[in-house]
Amino acid sequence: MNRPLDYTINVCGKLMDLSHPKVMGILNATPDSFYAGSRKQTETEIVDRADRIVEEGGSIIDVGAYSTRPGAAKVTTDEEMARMRMALTVVRRCQPDVPLSVDTFRPDVARMAVEEFGAGIINDVSGGDINGAFGGSDCTENGGAGTGQEEAYPPMFRMAARLGVPYILMSSQPSLRSMMMGFARDVRLLRELGVKDIILDPGFGFGKTLQQNYAILAGLERLLELELPLLVGASRKSMIFRLLGSTPDESLNGTTVINTIALAKGASILRVHDVRACAEAVRIMEETAENV
Repeated sequence: MNRPLDYTINVCGKLMDLSHPKVMGILNATPDSFYAGSRKQTETEIVDRADRIVEEGGSIIDVGAYSTRPGAAKVTTDEEMARMRMALTVVRRCQPDVPLSVDTFRPDVARMAVEEFGAGIINDVSGGDINGAFGGSDCTENGGAGTGQEEAYPPMFRMAARLGVPYILMSSQPSLRSMMMGFARDVRLLRELGVKDIILDPGFGFGKTLQQNYAILAGLERLLELELPLLVGASRKSMIFRLLGSTPDESLNGTTVINTIALAKGASILRVHDVRACAEAVRIMEETAENV
C-alpha cells in the first residue's frame, strides 16, 4: 500500500497537511450536472449541501458553476460568474472558515472567487488549455496583462501565479506515459511562473475510454514519481456505471471501491459527491496503514 506524499499546501495562509488524505465535497451550482443529486441552485439547497459536506467529514468544498458532463450546454462567462458569485456568497455565510476550491477553467471566474470570497484553491478542469475545457474564444480571458515571453504560458497558469493559490492540474491524456510527460512539462511552466503548490489530477472521464480509465487507475501510483500530491475524482462517473451497466444514482458502491483503490495507491485528495462514505473509507484505510 502506498502512503500519500508528505506534502503540505498553503490555503489562505493556513497549512493543510496532505499526508493524511482529505475529502473534497462537490457543490454544483448548476441545473445540469451529470449526477442529479449534486445540483444545488437555491440558497436553501446550497446551505444544506455545504453544511452536510462539513458535518460528514469534508475538509474542502469544491464549488462549480459550469457542468462538464458530456453534451452539457455551454455557459457564458457572465452566467458562470453570476452562478458562482451567488453560491460562494451563500457558502461563505454558512461556512465562513472551510477551505474553498473553485471549479472553473476561466481565469476571470477564478480571480473573482479568490479575490471576492477568499477561495483558496483553483481546480482547473482544462489543464490550462488556452481554449478552455470546451474550446472557443469565449474561454480565453487573458489572466492579467502579459506580453512577449509571458504569453507562452496558459492564461490560467498565469492567473494561479498572480493569485498565489494552490492549483489543481488536470490531465486529459489517455495513458500514463503521455500523462506523465504532459504533467512534467506543465509543472515546469507553473514553477517558472512561481506557482508553489501544485496538485495532480489524472482526469478520470476526460479524454479517455473506459479501458484507458482503468489502466490509469491500475498504475496510479506511478504518478507519485512526480513528487506531487494526487487528487482523484471518479465519483459516480461513467467509468463506473458503464462498466457495471447501472446509472449514476446506483454508483455509490463502485465509487467507494475506486476511492479505496486510489487511497491504496497514494491519493491525497478524493473529490466526491458522497462525503460520509468517502470519509469512512479514508478512516478505515488510515487505521489499516497504521497497523501494517
